[in-house]
Amino acid sequence: MRCPRAAAAWLLLPALLLLAPPLGESESPKGKHKLLRQKEVVDVYNGMCLQGPGGVPGRDGNPGINGIPGTPGIPGRDGLKGEKGECMRESFEESWTPNFKQCSWSALNYGIDLGKIAECTFTKMRSNSALRVLFSGSLRLKCKNACCQRWYFTFNGAECSGPLPIEAIVYLDQGSPELNSTINIHRTSSVEGLCEGINAGLVDVAIWVGTCADYPRGDASTGWNSVSRIIIEELPK
Repeated sequence: MRCPRAAAAWLLLPALLLLAPPLGESESPKGKHKLLRQKEVVDVYNGMCLQGPGGVPGRDGNPGINGIPGTPGIPGRDGLKGEKGECMRESFEESWTPNFKQCSWSALNYGIDLGKIAECTFTKMRSNSALRVLFSGSLRLKCKNACCQRWYFTFNGAECSGPLPIEAIVYLDQGSPELNSTINIHRTSSVEGLCEGINAGLVDVAIWVGTCADYPRGDASTGWNSVSRIIIEELPK
């Protein structure tokens, strides 16, 4: 299909031939004017073209390089005010080193009813720590009438007051004619607890036997025919 401009050029072609000056008139003023008109027609004709078929689509180009970074955005608005927090104080303490000791006896066979049974000396490293103590051994109480005995710990000769004494009791009720009221049973038992408020340094830890309040004493025995031990351990508070 011809373009409109090309069709117009073909229509102007006869006019172009008519405008061509005869031989010998090209040098006259009238001939020069015709030559100019002819040139204008030729320029119009040369500027007109036919539209050709579409070309093959080109290949994708190489990706472009990254653009220039944008300018920083406008700062956001302040958030809502948070709730008031709790004040916490950091404490920097040295690492805790285990500190414990055990004293043991193969056969105490201690038959006293009142007094100190055994003791174990311990070196306490800190004043703001607690001592955990344990006595393990056989205990026995024998009597014909109701009786009670108390086994307890002392620290440098005094019972624990932080917070309370460390103790264990054995109570035996009155016997009856049908039963042997003098029954003799030895049972492995333990006395255990924590005590605070003891200063650092050497501490004499002892296990004692005594009477219960408002009850008569009986025939007590500690550590019969078995191993008895006291275990002491220092613990952080």
